[in-house]
This record gives sequence, structure tokens and C-alpha cells, in this order.
Amino acid sequence: MSTTTADQRVSAVTVRPRYDGANIRTWVGFRQFLAMAEETVLGWFRERGAGPQRLYHEFGLGLSIVDSSGLLPAVLEVDDEVTGEARLTKPGRFAVTLTVERAGTRTVTMRGKVTVALVEEHGAPVPPAAPADVTALLPDLGTATSVVVPAVTAADAATAPPALDAADDDPMRLLAPPGSGVFGWTWRARYPLCHYSDRLQHSSYVAALEEVVDRFLAERGISVGRMLAERGWIPVVSRARVRMLADVHMEEEVHTTFTVTDVLKNLTWEARMDCYVAREGRLTHTATASILHGYAISRGSGAGGLAELDEATVAALTGGRR
Repeated sequence: MSTTTADQRVSAVTVRPRYDGANIRTWVGFRQFLAMAEETVLGWFRERGAGPQRLYHEFGLGLSIVDSSGLLPAVLEVDDEVTGEARLTKPGRFAVTLTVERAGTRTVTMRGKVTVALVEEHGAPVPPAAPADVTALLPDLGTATSVVVPAVTAADAATAPPALDAADDDPMRLLAPPGSGVFGWTWRARYPLCHYSDRLQHSSYVAALEEVVDRFLAERGISVGRMLAERGWIPVVSRARVRMLADVHMEEEVHTTFTVTDVLKNLTWEARMDCYVAREGRLTHTATASILHGYAISRGSGAGGLAELDEATVAALTGGRR
């Protein structure tokens, strides 16, 4: 459901978490927060008659989330009815707030930012529209010059890291060499992870961030299941960001690294994910992400609080390199 607001730059929608996101008790994870932020921004475009379907079939453009981030100050339950508000701050950039009503007051569950690109889809039924046509369709978007791009790379060309030389046929020997403390995982850009019949979509990187954390913790001997069973510790995320740097095409292999970068006051740990594809003997950096993780205590006298990380847990997270 979409709600028109007095401010032409703002749209509000009502959304709910997906049931499959309630993996710990009835709380939903960070992936659901970012998914609802995406849905909120899509609502902004749909309210203006420029949903993804029309942009593709009439303008030859793919509406793509290329960057999203969120601070998560409160938990979200699976049956919560969430109000998402998207406010246009610059062309293609939105401030997103998710709120729920609890005890008669509105509680903020996420404050985030989302950046959108309209990518020229050369396989679309019509030729890609010029930025002037998009400005006419969406006058309150502002100048569309920086929003309509030939590829995701062009949307972030100024900050995208340079390509890396591949040392041999196995990129992971370069990206996560033995003894480096870097965790590596390779996965395939299967068609359910793509959109517009070609490109890996942003939400697939969000899912990859969720999965690489799970794989990393299991490899370090502190899997989610083990920590729940032995200590009653529930993984929680208070901040996350996922940013696309270049296109990945269907069926390419995505080489992913994950590294813990800091442990803060023995309560939370910060980590980074980077993704690459190998093309013609070189590695191209396609996405980067950061996440701030901790553990909530689920039982006993400290239930509801943050668990203090002991030396063994910190050593497992950091590979003993702290």
C-alpha cells in the first residue's frame, strides 16, 4: 500500500517482513530490513507511474539498487506492520526510514540510505531512453544525467577500485592465500539471483553477505547453531552496507572474501565482504560490503543484553591476529 505525502519528494508504503526471514525466534534478520528499504524505494517510483515494469518496457531501462545501508536501532518481529518512508535527497539517492507502532508510539527500526541507477538494458523491447525523457517522466527526480547509466560500473566509476591482476587460474590463491586470515567462498550467479535476463541484482549480494557470515563462523568453529546451543547467543546486526561497483552477468563465478576488521570493546565485531569476477586473466572488483555484528543473550539473567566476547571467541573471529 502506498501513501501520498505533502512533500513531493517523499513517499510512504506499508510493508511486512517475509516469513522466511524469521530465523531466530520471531525476529527477522538484517536482510529483511534492507529488502523492505528496497521495497520502499520501489514504491516511490511506482507512485509516480515509473515502476520497474514500465521503465523496462517503455523506456528500455532497468531500475537497479546499487547501494544500500542501514542502522538498525530496534528489533523487528515477523508480524510487524512496517511503514517505510523514502525521501529523495539527491538524484537517485534516498533516505529511508522504517518504523513500527508499539505501545501507541512510532518506533524507528531502521535508518538507511539507498542509491538507484537506471541502467540501459540493451536486451529490452525498446532502445534505452535519454536522460531528458526520464526527467520528463520523473521531474521531481531532478537531473537524470547521473541516474541513467550504460552499466552499474558507470554509476560508481569515481570510487570503484582498480582491477587486480590474477596470479593464476585460481583467484582464491590471490584473494585469500593460506595464512592471511581471509575467508574465501566462490558462488555462481545463477539465474534466480539475476534480473533483466542478465545482471546480478543487489539483493543477491545482501543474501551473499548473510551466507558468507554463516560460512565464516562455521569454518572458525563458532557456528550460529553451536553458539545458540552452547551459550544461548543469538547473532544480531546493528549496521550493514552493500555497494555494487560493477556488473556481474548471469552464470559468472563470484569470488568472495570475508575478513573481520575490528573488535569493538569486546561487544561487537566489524567485518568486510568483497566480491570479484575473473575476466581475461584479471580480477574485477564488483561489490563491497560491511557489517557490524554482535550476539544477544537469549536466556538467563542477562537475556536481552549484548554478550561480552571472551578471548576464545575473539581469537576465532580474528584468527588470533588481534
